[in-house]
Amino acid sequence: MMDWNKLLSTTRLGMDNYKTAGMPEDRSQFQRDYDRIIFSSPFRRMQNKTQVFPLPEHIFVHNRLTHSLEVASVGRSLGNILAEKLVQQFPNNPLISEIGTIVSTACLAHDMGNPPFGHSGEAAISNFFVKGNGQKFKADLSEGEWKDFTHFDGNANAFRTLAHQFNGKRNGGYALTYSSLASIVKYPFESVQATKPKFGFFQSDLANYQKIAKELGISKNEKGFARHPLVYLVEAADDICYQIMDLEDAFKLGILNYHQIKELFLNFYDNELEKDRLAGIEQTLLKVTDKNEQISYLRANVIGKLIYECTTIFETNADAILAGEFVGSLIDKLPKVQATAMKKVQTISIAEVYGHRSVVEIEIAGYKIIGTILEEFVEAVMNEDKKDGYSRKLLSILPEQYKTSEDSPYLKIQSIVDFVSGMTDVFALDLYRKIKGISLPGLM
Repeated sequence: MMDWNKLLSTTRLGMDNYKTAGMPEDRSQFQRDYDRIIFSSPFRRMQNKTQVFPLPEHIFVHNRLTHSLEVASVGRSLGNILAEKLVQQFPNNPLISEIGTIVSTACLAHDMGNPPFGHSGEAAISNFFVKGNGQKFKADLSEGEWKDFTHFDGNANAFRTLAHQFNGKRNGGYALTYSSLASIVKYPFESVQATKPKFGFFQSDLANYQKIAKELGISKNEKGFARHPLVYLVEAADDICYQIMDLEDAFKLGILNYHQIKELFLNFYDNELEKDRLAGIEQTLLKVTDKNEQISYLRANVIGKLIYECTTIFETNADAILAGEFVGSLIDKLPKVQATAMKKVQTISIAEVYGHRSVVEIEIAGYKIIGTILEEFVEAVMNEDKKDGYSRKLLSILPEQYKTSEDSPYLKIQSIVDFVSGMTDVFALDLYRKIKGISLPGLM
């Protein structure tokens, strides 16, 4: 059974023996984590990474950064509600009150490892090794190393982005607390244990996670490790936001109409048990005539309802979660009315939102752009000892933090995957055009 007194730790990766100087604290250690994420370059770059829809010129839709900020807001609420309940059980543990900050921090960071071009970015990287020219490097890698690339996962890459010591950077990456880092890892096992492209850490980052898990007393299981309990809240916040907020974007873009969205949102309420609540919602909609504002109001109410349901589910299953025996997500355990409503949202999203022409077009472009950049740079890094002039020139434009002097084929390839996954959509497109000779610096 995992113990909250161990699960919450201010020990920092790479600064394990660091002691504060005893000066007055203007922020808690977990608030420092939050601020480090906010001010980091990978976090800022998410403003130019596609969430679902292409970034249009005249209508605002979510990008990775705005999505992460909203997830952090929902996560903070989930964490604060849990903290209010736990503080009664652990009155002598001052870190309990920080759970909302820990969850919010992990929510901010949960997508920092995702490549450009939306959800297809991960698949595009995997595709290069499964079906593209990356296949030829399989013999140079162990099974685990190979699956790190063929099962490439943005969640594992988020942990790496935050915890890995890149060239020229300090030990421990951003030196976040163990609790914040563990709360990000949704799939705490290696790629060799993955049955689909979902795992928690690359071979090169395994030792870091093992150290964190040992310090926090995270249970082991047949696959690897149990989840840190706060992962369930981070996951719930993400599930709530991307399912619900994508509908609002679909309305703004004219993909779904007002009546479709309203019906989908009102489905989350029990017509028999929540008559007064539904009547109150309708009264508010009569006063607010702007359709966009009405949709925002309905969305806010649904999010609030799902926050309440998820915290109730967490509390009900707390023993199983701490024992590492809880299966699935909090969203999976929603009551029947909300579960049915969520299923309808997912069904229409797959059919009409995620399959919309604009979404598919950017995914197709992502495959081509990411595949081409990987092909050029992986080939170059694997040939750099052969005195190939083109390879040397290509690698000379690689940012210093991604350069490696390692002889390991795995680490060489991973340095390029690090480079590509950190790109924005715009940077990746621009680099693709340049290496293909489609555009040149200083020329139209």
